[in-house]
Amino acid sequence: MATAISPEQPGWLTARRERAASLSESLELPTYKGRAGWEFTDISSLDLAAYPGAGAGDAAAVERAEALFIGLEDPIVVTQVDATTVEVAGELPDGVVVTTLEQAAASHPELVEQHLGTIVSGQDAFVARNDAGFAGGLFVHVGGGTVLERPILVTVVQNDDRTALNWRSLIVVEDGGEAEVWEQYLSSDADRDGLFNTVVELVVGDNANLRFVNGQNLSEKSWIFGTQRAEVGRDGALDWVSLGFGSARGKVRMETKLAGAGADGRVTGAYASHRRQHVDFDTTQEHAAPHTTSDLAFRGVLQGRSEAVWRGNIIVDPGAQQTDAFQESRNLLLSKRAHADAIPGLEIQANDVRCTHAAAIAQIDPEQLFYLRSRGLPLETARRLVIEGFLAELVERFEEGPVRTVLGGALERRLGLILGEL
Repeated sequence: MATAISPEQPGWLTARRERAASLSESLELPTYKGRAGWEFTDISSLDLAAYPGAGAGDAAAVERAEALFIGLEDPIVVTQVDATTVEVAGELPDGVVVTTLEQAAASHPELVEQHLGTIVSGQDAFVARNDAGFAGGLFVHVGGGTVLERPILVTVVQNDDRTALNWRSLIVVEDGGEAEVWEQYLSSDADRDGLFNTVVELVVGDNANLRFVNGQNLSEKSWIFGTQRAEVGRDGALDWVSLGFGSARGKVRMETKLAGAGADGRVTGAYASHRRQHVDFDTTQEHAAPHTTSDLAFRGVLQGRSEAVWRGNIIVDPGAQQTDAFQESRNLLLSKRAHADAIPGLEIQANDVRCTHAAAIAQIDPEQLFYLRSRGLPLETARRLVIEGFLAELVERFEEGPVRTVLGGALERRLGLILGEL
């Protein structure tokens, strides 16, 4: 295991960082109920000045962090602690690059400059700070027609207390390529107070396939802010999974643009909160070309006095005929003080489409409990079976095999923690 030294960055990246740093000084944080999309998440207590940039990381922190994704078969491993890349390990086939974003900017400048900032192009206070201050980061490039058989497992650990970790990922799968990337954000212990600010850019070429699994299990004293966006080319396919278990408060934006005819986007999300956690997901499915499809399903389990917000929007651009889009959010409240908001939305500017949505918030059905208990099951066992069945429909969106097993294991461990408090 070797620690990577940040290479000297090219001039174009230096200039980009300087512009972003200058911009970040003038951009204000979004005001609670004062800006669209932030009506349900109050960040007025956030003092960005109290979270300086993360420093050099302690490699041993990886062993202390509680992993989300366990059991992946023979992955290519990328590990970062705070601002230090700890490990990039695994043999790569021809046509594949897996390295840090900083290293890629020096060794593959033509690829990085071509794509960096083109998918997440809008600027706000969080994106600008990420642009100016990201360290290490992830760069994956899969060449045209190349199939990467092994999954990539990326682990990012925040260890320094009271610091901001700006994490950036740029994943490019060229025309006809295939890849699978798993990315997990962790804290080294449960008392870590930090700010995790992530920007993810996914480029899926024509007839390419990408599975991107992203999950966070940060300390429940942490803030998280995420701006994650994908663009999918003609006949390309994106299978995107997001798990939100940790953090105290924050907001993650996930946008999928189906830019080419025949593109397909499938988004699956799950969160499981307890105590006073507040999770906020803002999703967008934009259909910018005809004959595109999208399918989004989010499910949440809430315990204690936790809160969850899901806001989803399907956008059909003019000319995107024959669009087929679906979105749903379902929440299961395990206590009377838990609260969830589910807000679906449609913006349709074409006349030959099929777009539907669904949202539900409920407590455990007493009739289901009665049925199970009448068969001799104790109350705790009956409750767990109902909750597991509620989440099982998400896991069953994936084919039997390693993906379903790893995701099911992550959900089961989190559920065990929450149900242990009942």
